[in-house]
Amino acid sequence: MIANLILYNANVVTLDSHCPRAQLVAIKDDKVLAVAKNEALAEFRGAGTTVIDCQGQTVLPGFNDAHCHLIALATSLINLNLSPAKAHSILDIQREIGKLAQNLPQGTWIRADGYNEFYLAEKRHPTRWDLDKASSVHPIKLTQRSGHAHVLNSVALALVGISSETPEPPGGIIERDWETGEPNGLLYDMGDFLSKRVPPLSDSELKQGIRLANQELLSLGISSVQDASPENDLQRWRMFHRWKNGGSLKCRLSLMLGVEGFNQYREEGLPPDLDRSGIHLGGVKIILQETTGRLSPSWEDLEQIVPHIHQSSLQVALHAVEETTVEAACSILEHVLRKSPRPDHRHRIEHCSVCQPEIAKRLASLGAMVVTQPAFIYFNGDRYLKTVPESQFKHLYPLATLLKAGVKVAAGSDCPVVPPNPLIGIYAAISRRAETGETILPRECVSPLEALRMYTVNAAYASFEEALKGSVTPGKLADLVVVSDDPTRLPVEEVKDLAVKMTLIGGDVVWGKV
Repeated sequence: MIANLILYNANVVTLDSHCPRAQLVAIKDDKVLAVAKNEALAEFRGAGTTVIDCQGQTVLPGFNDAHCHLIALATSLINLNLSPAKAHSILDIQREIGKLAQNLPQGTWIRADGYNEFYLAEKRHPTRWDLDKASSVHPIKLTQRSGHAHVLNSVALALVGISSETPEPPGGIIERDWETGEPNGLLYDMGDFLSKRVPPLSDSELKQGIRLANQELLSLGISSVQDASPENDLQRWRMFHRWKNGGSLKCRLSLMLGVEGFNQYREEGLPPDLDRSGIHLGGVKIILQETTGRLSPSWEDLEQIVPHIHQSSLQVALHAVEETTVEAACSILEHVLRKSPRPDHRHRIEHCSVCQPEIAKRLASLGAMVVTQPAFIYFNGDRYLKTVPESQFKHLYPLATLLKAGVKVAAGSDCPVVPPNPLIGIYAAISRRAETGETILPRECVSPLEALRMYTVNAAYASFEEALKGSVTPGKLADLVVVSDDPTRLPVEEVKDLAVKMTLIGGDVVWGKV
């Protein structure tokens, strides 16, 4: 019963109903040995025990980002940052890209991320001709904050083979000049198309980006992440394995596969010995969208894809944002489960941004869960107020409605779409306030404990790992975060300003100190 490490004099919010509060956490090897009162310190302390006085600060289970994009986050930390904080106009975008271009050989790709047309002075996307003014001798790829829109300059369009004669790929749109039919550089939902044609970052660049992403995540108290990138395949599995083994990525990882990756998995299985490397196999990501005005993939394609995933005992993770795609996701799950019932499947709806109470009840009856992004309310709330139609707005990110219907809800950041700070997401879930202070559907507020559960217990449940993580419980992994105060007792406005003091993974202090 002697611990390797003891955190004491703490306010431990365990999220374990059997012992909701404690003052001490004893850790042996990589697991929680015991939670107790301070008086039990001597019971678990030995000659070699490290003891950390938390000075009354709060210990929580390590945060689990249930929906993020690690390679996109790493890339955004390497690429030119043109987020609203850095670029207020198209002129700013031109100026920043032009500065970078001055120091690069002609023909070198320039990648820039994070612009948001809503916050640009011009209130529009840049075009190829705007980017040509920044450089006409470097191919430029500019990615909108959501990742669903890209802008290429004329050199880049030529290199990837897009011209006035290029047809739209399935599910994508090439925006064109109304008079000439010439592409104006703006591409919607063509990330997969571009990934096969734009040279990727080098291995060393990506590794550096992953190291930066790892430090950012650890500094925010995130001990586990679930990567929901549809490009994930067995090659990426091997790449993440190298980063994990080499220490570049310390966060525990659940890796979804895209449809192509799933087909590889069905044919080859996981690479030998790599499935025990600290990477957990997640579900299979399918993006449902209506960019072109009709459902993509089509219902016929979904009837082919989804049953195969379901019958393989993996989760189906359906990206569905609009009300119509959420309903389509619900309908395909009903169709599959009617033909082939499977208990505890935990199929997931990713985002579920607009959801009526009737659909929430259908999801609950199916046993499907929702993985959503409360932080979008904070970072995008002012845009929602100005641009979302009332018919959709009244059902926007309906957290309380989903919980009331009996749907299990987990939360992620979708980073790098927004920053991966879980405390901002928790604040948004309990306050429904935007960064500007405006309130978004206050009736959909949830309690602080419910919000915490979305980033811990429920997030672990979303990847079938609730027996290992998600609460401070004896026998579970000692993945913990120490924060400056108690988010369940603070005034709401102070929650977003909480400071992460220390992050532990498997009982090792991987970031900070008390």
